[in-house]
Amino acid sequence: RTLTAHTALVEQLSNRQVHRQYLAVVVGALVSGGTANAAIDRHPRDRLRMAVREDGKDAVTHCRLRERFRAHTALECRLETGRTHQIRVHMQHIGHPLVGEQVYGAGRRSHHKIAFPRQALHAEKLGLFHPVTQAYMQWECPLPPDFATLLGALRDDIVREG
Repeated sequence: RTLTAHTALVEQLSNRQVHRQYLAVVVGALVSGGTANAAIDRHPRDRLRMAVREDGKDAVTHCRLRERFRAHTALECRLETGRTHQIRVHMQHIGHPLVGEQVYGAGRRSHHKIAFPRQALHAEKLGLFHPVTQAYMQWECPLPPDFATLLGALRDDIVREG
């Protein structure tokens, strides 16, 4: 809440020193993780949305397969950059939108839709350097109950199908 803290945070973000890790559940059974390296900027016609664009700003999302289900995948997503809606846009761009996604994936035709009232995206970890002491600090946020229920239902689906 101070100018010093704000300046330090902006500098760390621009130097890609802030660790941001998310858990995402996407539509489709992926076989591995990877890196989405696709520039993002405002959608050319819908100014409320973002889109992958060649003339956009660099955007890099590293994904690691956390758990595979019958028709969905849980991914650990680490942001190298921090563009607006970055994970949502990148997942839609690679053809695997987030479960519950209404903006970036509503048009996707899938027989594997599941009811989830919001985007299946959870900020798990945040790490940065303290603006005064320079000590590295990290916070972890437990999985919300609705997200845990979603994962349980996806696991049960595997058991029933297997």
